[in-house]
Amino acid sequence: MTAAAGPFAPFRPRRGRAVALGFVVASVVIFGGLSLALLATGYQGWSGLDSVLLLGFGLVLAAVLWRFAAIGATPSREGLVVRNVLITRSVAWSEVDGVRFGGGDAWAWLELADGDTLAVMAVQRSDGELARVEAGRLAALVQSRGGTAPRPRPSGPDDAAGSPEPPA
Repeated sequence: MTAAAGPFAPFRPRRGRAVALGFVVASVVIFGGLSLALLATGYQGWSGLDSVLLLGFGLVLAAVLWRFAAIGATPSREGLVVRNVLITRSVAWSEVDGVRFGGGDAWAWLELADGDTLAVMAVQRSDGELARVEAGRLAALVQSRGGTAPRPRPSGPDDAAGSPEPPA
C-alpha cells in the first residue's frame, strides 16, 4: 500500500487510473485502426481528410482520458498540490482545516480555512480499503502539519480523522 512509502508519498487513484489508461490505449488503437481501414478499403465518399479527422478525434479523446489518468495529490512539508481533472491547486497545510471522506462522496474533500472545499480526486472510494487508508493518511498529515485550529464540526462517518469507515 502507498501508506508504507511514508507520509509524503503521492496520492494516486488505482482503479480509476487503470481504467483511464486502458481507454487511452483503446481510443488510439480503435480510432487509428478505423481511420486506416476506412481509407484503405476505398469506402464510398471517404477521403484522406476524413481519416485524419477521425484519427484526430481519437487523439483528442485520448488526451482527455490521459488527464483523468494524471489525477493525483503530492504532499510536501509546506502543503499539498492537488491535480484534479480540470485544475491543479496548491494549498498550504495552514489553509486546511480537515478532511472529509464518507457518506456518498466519491472522493476525499479538504475543508479549507476560508470555508471553501477542495476535491482530492486522488483518493477515490472505488479503491476500497486502500482509499480509507489513504484518507486516514491525508487526515493525519492535515492534523500534524496544519497551522490552524480545526473548526468545530460533527465527527462521524464524514470525518476521515475520526472514522475513515463509510457508513453501512
